[in-house]
Amino acid sequence: MTVQLTAGAERPVVRLRAVAKNYDAGAVQVAALRGVSLEIPQNCFSMLVGPSGSGKTTLLNLIGCIDAPTEGTVEVCGEAIAAFGDNALSDFRARNIGFIFQNFSLVPVLSAYENVEYPLLLVGMAPAERRRRTLAMLDAVGLAAQARQRPNELSGGQKQRVAIARALVKQPQLVLADEPTANLDTATGASIIELMRRIQVELRTSFVFSTHDPHLMSHADETFTIRDGALVQPGLH
Repeated sequence: MTVQLTAGAERPVVRLRAVAKNYDAGAVQVAALRGVSLEIPQNCFSMLVGPSGSGKTTLLNLIGCIDAPTEGTVEVCGEAIAAFGDNALSDFRARNIGFIFQNFSLVPVLSAYENVEYPLLLVGMAPAERRRRTLAMLDAVGLAAQARQRPNELSGGQKQRVAIARALVKQPQLVLADEPTANLDTATGASIIELMRRIQVELRTSFVFSTHDPHLMSHADETFTIRDGALVQPGLH
């Protein structure tokens, strides 16, 4: 099943064609994804939803160029991922894709400022531009006053704001968020969703979420339902 673009629509930020992913489990192979074909539009809040074990995280890893499909093709930001060698793939991912995780995944020995700055170090950005972007991004997520604090000195909501700033500071085309509100209380989760939506609109960044959160799902521009490794409900507004 394939989601088709409407006439005049922008090129999708993600395109999958007949994608399957198998994992070895001892003497047997487990099919995590089965023949998934979809197109995820640019500049939207797109959701991957489905029960635990349905294949959402596997699909997110393929889109994020962290894993490769067993069969089929994956295109991200207009590029065929299979064409890249390891070094080129790492560079592509560093420049074009941001990640937000449910457990925040901040470096505990670094300050909020240093955590946000870190992706810019990886792409070799000049110090003056690194500082400008990092301070601007911390200000955008409301954490300018917490720049020197380490993760253990921040609340859960503040940690997730640092993670969002880190994902966005390099101005990626695509941000992938795996259960970004799962470890937050309802009010904090709502404020984080509002922050991500505001940034998505202002920067025209494409967000793809894997989530069980009904409140986050209610903000979806597109919803793709995965069950038993297959796409069962594509592209619903």
